[in-house]
Amino acid sequence: MKRGLSTFNVVAVALGLAFLYLPITILMLYSFNASHLVTVWGGWSLQWYGELLHDQALLEAAWVSLRIGLISATAATILGTLGALALRNKRFRGRLLFSGMVYAPLVMPEVITGLSLLLLFVAVGIDRGFWTIALAHTTLTMCFVTVIVQSRLLTVDRSLEEAAVDLGCPPWKTLLTVTLPLIAPAIVAGWMLAFSLSLDDLVIASFTTGPGATTLPLRIYSEARLGVKPEINAICTIVVAVVALATVAASLAAKRTSLEDEHERDALAAQV
Repeated sequence: MKRGLSTFNVVAVALGLAFLYLPITILMLYSFNASHLVTVWGGWSLQWYGELLHDQALLEAAWVSLRIGLISATAATILGTLGALALRNKRFRGRLLFSGMVYAPLVMPEVITGLSLLLLFVAVGIDRGFWTIALAHTTLTMCFVTVIVQSRLLTVDRSLEEAAVDLGCPPWKTLLTVTLPLIAPAIVAGWMLAFSLSLDDLVIASFTTGPGATTLPLRIYSEARLGVKPEINAICTIVVAVVALATVAASLAAKRTSLEDEHERDALAAQV
């Protein structure tokens, strides 16, 4: 029974991983295809990466997406962290209403969010473009950062902050020197998730975009309707590689930090 259950688990995991990563693997493989037809293998070649350097439309869209992702992820991380700190205070009278407003984008369909933001920008008279997309992505991703940081705050030992206050540390200094270092891994994780969501978004950007602010997903979608170019496979492969390297680097940094903290605790315990 155990062997059968183990075999079933292995097969289920293998099928799940294949379902998730096989399309990405095929896309990356065909980015090295020498054929002009993306569905016909013509041998190994790097020519489409060279052609990508001359595709100004795709490169400009990638640069716009990168800038929007950096700005919106940073703003969402700051606002989401502050929101998580506010929800931590149980004496906050509007805590229930505020939490509902923060978590609403998590369950709200992106079409409704994009349409509501479009109507807001039109009513206010803001010209749609780069900054409207950045504001929309900040609105979309802030709630994810709040959830991640709040879950980390639930595990933080409040006695450390109380000890700092008892020793005369002002509240703002306690936040900067005690609380933020303790929740730093969650803040970094929230920023990475916000950046990934911004880089991936198509629906909300399509509602809030304007002239001169075409993101990479919008450019790929508009060109894919006429047929997938090999250059699209190349730039998608580059994005996947960069995200994978950043994820591995963040995991290694988090592991190294945890090991250093463990060594410090062992050294303190030995001294005691």
